[in-house]
Amino acid sequence: MVGELYTKSCLEEKRSELLEWQRIAFELFSETVADEANTFPCIPGRQGFLTNQLRFVFAGDPREYGTAEELAPLLAEYGALARETGKYASLLVFFETPEDLAEHYSIEAYEELFWTFLNRLSEQDKKEWPADFPADPEHYKWEFCFHGEPYFILCSTPAHEARRSRSFPYFMLAFQPRWVFEGLNASTAFGRKMSKMIRSRLEKYDEAPIHPHLGWYGGKGNLEWKQYFLRDDEKQVSKCPFSYIKNMFKGSK
Repeated sequence: MVGELYTKSCLEEKRSELLEWQRIAFELFSETVADEANTFPCIPGRQGFLTNQLRFVFAGDPREYGTAEELAPLLAEYGALARETGKYASLLVFFETPEDLAEHYSIEAYEELFWTFLNRLSEQDKKEWPADFPADPEHYKWEFCFHGEPYFILCSTPAHEARRSRSFPYFMLAFQPRWVFEGLNASTAFGRKMSKMIRSRLEKYDEAPIHPHLGWYGGKGNLEWKQYFLRDDEKQVSKCPFSYIKNMFKGSK
């Protein structure tokens, strides 16, 4: 089962049709997000899962160039229908993660893989970068955009340990549409309350302290790219590895 967008209910019904790694990935994600003790830090993500608002994709080895090519049309399709899925929308992408990748990649190697994959994915974008979002990731209003839609991205890997909220046995990406956060910001009482609750859960869930780069979108001291991939410690690359390829080509003409 590849090359399609799936709902939680669909995957539960067709569990027997999944490849073994796909079934395991989905079951582990279900157990993590919908744990009976209700400890998962991302409250909107848990609610979205329980109410069938999330969408899921199974993708190939993230190291293969063709994997980005296969995901691109699915992400474009998701962007067109995301608002119909509910206010807690997100697209979860589970990648096939062979043993050599799962057991021998360090967090730093996964970090490099993440940005390489994101650059490859951006190369497949058939639409221009939205005019109202800066293409420079060092701008405080930047967000990754694809097919005209801005997304906050969260990466989880098998190498994460102390930062349990970013740990998963398979390489995994979550694409959260920017509009999901419209009511979840510092300017609303609901947003401030939700942030306080999520941070409280993170303190209990992770062995690592809350990362200093976690902040509100649009804040002058905030850069979104620094929140996409968090290591177990607070170290990070000095400059964002993402570059908008089309703009680079335009500038060289």
